[in-house]
Amino acid sequence: MALPIISGNKNLMTFKEKIYYHYLQVVNDKVNLLQKTLADLKESGSNETKSTAGDKHETALAMLQIEQANTREQLKEAIAQKVAIEKINPLIVAATVLNGSLIKTDRGYFYVSIALGKAVIEEIIIIALSPQSPLGSKLMGAKIGDIIEMNSNRYLIQGIE
Repeated sequence: MALPIISGNKNLMTFKEKIYYHYLQVVNDKVNLLQKTLADLKESGSNETKSTAGDKHETALAMLQIEQANTREQLKEAIAQKVAIEKINPLIVAATVLNGSLIKTDRGYFYVSIALGKAVIEEIIIIALSPQSPLGSKLMGAKIGDIIEMNSNRYLIQGIE
């Protein structure tokens, strides 16, 4: 999905759009960092293959290969997160909670998207959670006035954007 064109003035964005773009930036930063790390590891690996230090060389090369495999796996997960968040249209508002909803409860704000934890936007704490998470799955389909119970906690839904 192509992202809407945003003017240079962030004050024109809705609160929900600011949250969306914050988390999109978090995911993009994670992807970029992992890509750089992988490139650095590949460079280290090519430098390591030039060495002929015997067993020490073999061990160092094996460790680099394990680290590359782990980084590739993390990158794959980060790209999947990026794809998932890019599918969300931050301009859609529904009467019931769906993927991409910003929910105001009596216990705080939740952004149903991907599990990225807490963020502070306009001095308000937002928790991004996936629709597959235990709380996220209970929130899906709920509407204003509904009470969701999770681990002995009650969440009164006060607003949905």
